[in-house]
Amino acid sequence: MSDHGRHVGAATLKRLRRSRGMSLADVARALAEVATRLGQPLGSSIPSVQRSVARWESAAPILPSARYQLLLAHVYAVEAGGQTALGPGSDFAELLDALLHLGESEQAVGELRRLLVRSSTDRGPDLLAILGPQARTTLASALTYPQHADEALLTVLSTAVHDVNREVGSLPFVRLQLLLAPVIETCRRLLDSDVPAPVVPGLRAVAAQAFTLAGRLAFETRDDVLSRSLYLAAADAAGNIGAPWRRAVVHMSHALVTLYSTPGLQAARHLVDAAVRDARAGQSTTVRARAHALQAEIIARTGGAQAERQARAALALAWYDLDTDTDTDTDPSTSSFTRAHLRGFEGVTSLYVGDAAAAHDEFARSAQALTRPREQVQRAIVTSDQALALLRLNDPQSAAALLHACLDAAAATGGRVVVTRLRRARRELQPWRQEPWVADLDDHIMDLMAI
Repeated sequence: MSDHGRHVGAATLKRLRRSRGMSLADVARALAEVATRLGQPLGSSIPSVQRSVARWESAAPILPSARYQLLLAHVYAVEAGGQTALGPGSDFAELLDALLHLGESEQAVGELRRLLVRSSTDRGPDLLAILGPQARTTLASALTYPQHADEALLTVLSTAVHDVNREVGSLPFVRLQLLLAPVIETCRRLLDSDVPAPVVPGLRAVAAQAFTLAGRLAFETRDDVLSRSLYLAAADAAGNIGAPWRRAVVHMSHALVTLYSTPGLQAARHLVDAAVRDARAGQSTTVRARAHALQAEIIARTGGAQAERQARAALALAWYDLDTDTDTDTDPSTSSFTRAHLRGFEGVTSLYVGDAAAAHDEFARSAQALTRPREQVQRAIVTSDQALALLRLNDPQSAAALLHACLDAAAATGGRVVVTRLRRARRELQPWRQEPWVADLDDHIMDLMAI
């Protein structure tokens, strides 16, 4: 980190403090109060803490320790009126920017933000907590005067959807569903209102994203009727934009939840085939690769030699899409579909119509690469499939060991797909139910989930 960056960080901390009319001693007392409230009182005196605060703002500033970063985050996440504000333009967002300038890693700052989002939802999910002050005003104005809706409104809605989406894997799905609910209602009301014509395409795009995420969350919380309704609304919004890849994204998400909520494969395959058609007509190579990969999985699940040939052909197309997508910056889709994700689909294909040993290795490589918090759910799914491959290879004890990690992820998020995969793997462990390592797994299941 450059000296200039550190000075910018120090100046930001000083400006934040002064904007609240706080002295160095005031900040020190506030940090001590937060520490006590969190059950981790500081062992240092107020004058000692005050000296630390001064060093963070000095001409030769230092980065606050991880503990003090957390305490600062709690202080600046609460506005003068007592309301939590974590979004763009808030003091909390300014604090995170200051920490980055002072040399903290993006990963650590991201984790700090997740901790505060989680803490704010502990007190009751509130979308306004993840919106900045100006964003709140923009949203309220648009609902009152929809004819004045503009690009600023679309930015607020898109940011809110993005912020909820990136907490998948960090917060239980039921909390995410509650956080997203105000955005869903806002999109519905605005789509039925007289918004300016230039804003309509962008509004439909944001609504499609919001409804798709909400459909997935409703599925995860086992409300299949609501989930289907939201996916239909998402497909309708996406279909009226003139960008086929957007509707392909909706169909793919809908296909995945249909696979686990509807008997048989026909309904899911119908949606996947529609996604492939839209993806091929669209301009997103990433979406096209993902559509071909999902098509391969659905086909492979039907079993048989013909299914294997068709599934391998679809995978080859997915690899071709990724290999030719050399300029991801120009791809209109911001969704992430990497080689690690594709290896997971290769593993599923091998699991159903190929070699279990190859499937195991593909799952292992995929899980090893899925390290980001947002990928926790996907990693758990891949790892549970890896356990199934081990069962095919007659190594049930190693399979049981892998399932312990999947249980922790499922308990943290409430993920329905992970739970379904776990149930299936546990059923296949029945022949070894008398073994102590199966008993340990059952104890873990009872402790965490009682599935």
